[in-house]
Amino acid sequence: MWNCRRFVYKLSSGAGARPPGIRPFGLWLAGLTGASSKGSHVSGGEALRKGILVLALTSAAASGTAQQSTISDLLQKAAVKLALAAAKAAEPQTIEDQIRFCEIPAPSFKEDARGAELKRAFDQLGLQNVRIDKAGNVLGDRPGAAAHPHVVIAAHLDTVFPEGTNVKVRRDGNVLRGPGIGDDCRGLAVLVRIVQSLKDAGVTTPGTVTFVANVGEEGLGDLRGVKALFNDTMKGQIDAFVSIDGTGVHVTNVAVGSHRYRVTFKGPGGHSFGAFGLANPMGAMGRAIAKIQEMQVPQHPKATFNVGRVGGGTSVNSIPFEAWMEVDMRSSDPASLAAVDANFQKAVDAAVTEENQRWGKAGTITVTKELVGDRPAGSTPERAPIVRAGLETAAALGFNANLGEGSTDSNLPMSLGIPAITIGGGGRGREAHALTESFDVTDAWQGAQHALLLTVALAQK
Repeated sequence: MWNCRRFVYKLSSGAGARPPGIRPFGLWLAGLTGASSKGSHVSGGEALRKGILVLALTSAAASGTAQQSTISDLLQKAAVKLALAAAKAAEPQTIEDQIRFCEIPAPSFKEDARGAELKRAFDQLGLQNVRIDKAGNVLGDRPGAAAHPHVVIAAHLDTVFPEGTNVKVRRDGNVLRGPGIGDDCRGLAVLVRIVQSLKDAGVTTPGTVTFVANVGEEGLGDLRGVKALFNDTMKGQIDAFVSIDGTGVHVTNVAVGSHRYRVTFKGPGGHSFGAFGLANPMGAMGRAIAKIQEMQVPQHPKATFNVGRVGGGTSVNSIPFEAWMEVDMRSSDPASLAAVDANFQKAVDAAVTEENQRWGKAGTITVTKELVGDRPAGSTPERAPIVRAGLETAAALGFNANLGEGSTDSNLPMSLGIPAITIGGGGRGREAHALTESFDVTDAWQGAQHALLLTVALAQK
């Protein structure tokens, strides 16, 4: 889920809109080709991975070694113009796909049915080597003239809603209402629209694009889909990664990392009257929560903590033998996240000691802290080619792209130093992660066009 946004600036297509020091697309794309002011070459994939920039297009032209291509050039190509027009014209079908995907339940760890539907779509669209990997990710390749640059465009299959949730989508004018309709059924629908529009328009690319509908982005899914993708299925193959997650037109280049724990307190338990005087696991947990709530965290870079779920006990007249809580902590700064984690650990340990001392029963209450979620923090620099591409493709289409931070599938590649961003799928979403989630379809085609042009731009040699 794309969340906790921090808008840095907006980039529009108007004159003077580019922030100081930001290079136009043509410069970074020259870097992508491997050209330098000295005329040296590297592969397209290596250039993208290292974020090579050139000092000027003129020097590259003088060397005669770079095939110059800019967004303006791409927009003049008949096939690209046709694909963009097709993406806009087909928005009603994109909406139908969005609804269809949304009405297939897909809780984290149970994405099989929705994944099967995406596999059918990939097969029908003519993607090559369509497969489902060991984790459950659905992949399909669109080969270019060369294996590199190899770009992955992804959207996640899972939602936060448990089994049994009513996922029927209701239409209310321009607004669609249903759990998961924006997060991330919109991303899945845009993924399919990109493939269809590129196919219909006959667009070819120098580089290869793999489209992925991945599992396990939400909650305790803990990015298991992209972890499998980068550590196993496509290990060492990916030069750039784009996740389509959330709504609107935005570019997320800062990854908010998180640690999530399930903390379990245990004791002997007993009758509330007959065994009174025993140390109480619930008491230890209460002390821990109180200490956690008193922790101080920095505002810049922002760090947060939350005790989100608690449970335990068997009845009102029983001293519980077990109590548990789930704790979430976040920051885009790895050091700040580590500091919050360390303070959390101290708070829990101190709470157990105090509860045992209160009843004079040392060692009666024990605690385990299970790390159930580990999303790495990281970032892709604002000047990196992929970030420039995300912003300037939007600007070329006349859209404003917000640059900010969030917790998405891009966290993993960012932490590995692989160029990655997350973009929105268009439209306007409200109340994500709530049963009342909604999606306003007004101008939603902008997200599809942005994603399509970015895909083509990143797949240039």
